Amino acid sequence: MRQHALITALAFAALAAPAQCQVAAPPVTILLVHGGFVDGSGWQGVFKRLRKDGYNVTIVQNPTTSLNDDVAVTRRAIAASNGPVILVGHSYGGVVITEAGNDPRVVGLVYIAAFAPDNGESVAKLIANPVPGAPVPPILPPQDGFLALDKAKFAASFAADVEPSLAEFMAASQVPWGLDALNGAVTQASWKTKPSWYLVATDDRMIPPDAQRFMSKRAGATVVETPGSHALYVSRPAPVAAIIEQAAMKLKK
Repeated sequence: MRQHALITALAFAALAAPAQCQVAAPPVTILLVHGGFVDGSGWQGVFKRLRKDGYNVTIVQNPTTSLNDDVAVTRRAIAASNGPVILVGHSYGGVVITEAGNDPRVVGLVYIAAFAPDNGESVAKLIANPVPGAPVPPILPPQDGFLALDKAKFAASFAADVEPSLAEFMAASQVPWGLDALNGAVTQASWKTKPSWYLVATDDRMIPPDAQRFMSKRAGATVVETPGSHALYVSRPAPVAAIIEQAAMKLKK
C-alpha cells in the first residue's frame, strides 16, 4: 500500500510539474513614433496614461532625415523590446511604422492622424493632388534639403487646440524634416498582414480628415473618430491612449 501511494503521489507531481514550469509570456511593448517637424517629447501625456495603466512604453526618437534612417532607428527599438510590439505612429510616423511593422515581433499598428501608405507610396505622393478646398500645410521652401513649417501659421495648421504658449514653443522648436523622409516610399505595407487601428482627427488641417478616412478604410483598420487638431496626441492624450489600449486588449486575446 505504501508503494502504491508513493507511485500515485509521484504521478500527480509529474502532471503538476509542467504547469509550475510555465513562464508567463512577456507583456506587449508599445512603441510611440513621432512625425515630422517634432520630436518624441509630444507623447508625454499619452506615455503617462499608458504607464499608469501598466503598459511597457518606449518613445522612438527618429532623426526624420530619411525614411530609411527612421525605419532603422525604429527597428532598433523593436529589437531592444522584450516580447510582442505594437507600433503607434503619428503623421509621418505612420509611414515609418508601415515599413518597420514588417518585423515579426510587431503584432499590430495604430495610426494617429497619420499617413498609412500603400506599397510604393510616400508622403510626397499622398499629398501631391489635394482635393480642391482642402487646407494646405504651410510648408516653407526647402533649405539644404530640409523642410519646416511657417512659424506664424504653425499653431493654426498643426496645433490649433494645443495651449497657445505650448503651440508657440512647438513652432519655435521644430525639428527639420528631410526631403528624403518626405519622398521615402514604402516597399511593403505591413498593414496588409498586420491588424491596424486608426484614430481620425476630425479638425485636422495638416492631413484632411477625408484623406485619413480613405487611408484607414484601405488598410482595413478599426477606426475611431474624435475632435482634435493634427496635434491631438498632445492636446487630447485620453482618446489617443484609449485606442492604443483597445488594440492592446484585442491583441492580448
